[in-house]
Amino acid sequence: MTMLAWVAALAWGWLLTMRGRFWRVDLPVPATEPDQWPEVVALIPARDEAASIGAVVASLLRQDYPGRLSVVVADDSSGDGTAEVARAAAAGLGAGERLTVVAAAELPINWRGKVWAQAAAYQSAVERHPEAEFILLTDADIVHGERELRQVIARAMEGGLDLASLMVRLSVGSLAERAVIPAFVFFFRLLYPFAWVADIARETAAAAGGYMLVRRAALDRIGGFAALKGALIDDCALAGMIKSGGGRIALDLADETRSIRPYAGFGELWMMIARSAFTQLRCSFLLLAGTVAAMAVGFLAPPLIVLIGGAARPVAFAAWVEMTVAFAPMLVYYRVSLLWAPLLPVTALFYLGATVDSARRHVMGKGGAWKGRVLPSRPMDGGA
Repeated sequence: MTMLAWVAALAWGWLLTMRGRFWRVDLPVPATEPDQWPEVVALIPARDEAASIGAVVASLLRQDYPGRLSVVVADDSSGDGTAEVARAAAAGLGAGERLTVVAAAELPINWRGKVWAQAAAYQSAVERHPEAEFILLTDADIVHGERELRQVIARAMEGGLDLASLMVRLSVGSLAERAVIPAFVFFFRLLYPFAWVADIARETAAAAGGYMLVRRAALDRIGGFAALKGALIDDCALAGMIKSGGGRIALDLADETRSIRPYAGFGELWMMIARSAFTQLRCSFLLLAGTVAAMAVGFLAPPLIVLIGGAARPVAFAAWVEMTVAFAPMLVYYRVSLLWAPLLPVTALFYLGATVDSARRHVMGKGGAWKGRVLPSRPMDGGA
């Protein structure tokens, strides 16, 4: 136990100081605004999203953006009137001419539904808005802050970015969400430190699918959406392709832009993790075993040793304090009580269980289930 305690304490010391300061929550610094604002087209893949699509479309059409902004919604065989709700939202703002709704054709074999819908929206965008320099890829449950696009475009132009992504604020209204969501984002940043994502000298690449502003030239350079057709984790796959091709990318936390999709309970949150966790590990059982061991030592051993007692207790307590301190800034960002911080090991156990279940689902041929469709996970997914 003494050895485990020391390994955990030293590991957390290394993570706090050497892992790209992943634990710090710093919102993007405002950039100098360009003299000329590029044309942008926002693409929204939607499948049975009538409950949220109206608010999403309206938030985009209300953007405080000086340049030309249009929206294309790809209706992916919805049966709940998604297209009609989207059109009504645009008409209600007197902006019906800025919205295009296209129907995605029947899903081809080996294509992910979301990527296929994005491809349909992109084809329409290219035809209707040939001068658009940037494409904003977003989801049908993301409500955009009024100045978000303006600020992201300014950063992209100033930094010469080919991909500027935001991890939007997720819902933390329920007990289950407060217990899991901040830790989910914390683990993502631990896996993909945002500073490393932006560092051209590192291979680390990641993005968040809810908000990805990509240069059209960069998207075309990688082969468009056909290059992503089988990717379960399409956002990280896109980031990896752009960065490996010499493009500059950045990933930040959003301030006002947020998801309005609630998670009903722990079961839905479990599935959110299990849907893609094994793919994130490149469908490797060796990496899965390493992840289980690392999380057991780093997250579970310290509180267990403290509870058991003995000579190793002080060192284990120090490790527990380190992980608590690392987690606290994410709780502040989500405006969730800091009392959740020392409970991170409990959430880590939940996350670990869902990750193992993700591998089980992969073996059973149920990997990647989403919106009633199942396509097995593939090792190609994910960033480096």
